[in-house]
Amino acid sequence: MPNNRELIQSIYEAFGRGDAGTVLGFFDPQIVWREADNFMYADRNPYIGPQQVAEGIFSRLVSEWEGFTVTPEKLVGEGDTVMAVGRYSGTFRETRRALDAQFAHVWTVEDGRVTRFQQYTDTAQFARVAESGSGSVAPNAVAPV
Repeated sequence: MPNNRELIQSIYEAFGRGDAGTVLGFFDPQIVWREADNFMYADRNPYIGPQQVAEGIFSRLVSEWEGFTVTPEKLVGEGDTVMAVGRYSGTFRETRRALDAQFAHVWTVEDGRVTRFQQYTDTAQFARVAESGSGSVAPNAVAPV
């Protein structure tokens, strides 16, 4: 069985291949997934269970972004906690604006399953990228702070 850091690395690799089924398969049935406060997808926090994560996060990323990538640059693990730092990139379909934002993810792994996830990211950049040219904010986006 892989250690917790290797397990999280496997999740990022599967996500990069577009293999959501494998990603979701690593999740505990009662995973508690939290997006960053004021983030455009934090509107349903917390997401409980793989189905809510799939519908509330993954399906929205696929439908609202072109070429969305999650690139971890460093993973550090100790005990049941793995932290990843890296960058998000992609183009928001509605505005055609590109994103290049840093992130930090904190994962909790118990008995080989992800039980908790917490995202931290540049929420203001996401909001600017999603803001429509008319001055209004795109659906699910938050106004810049």
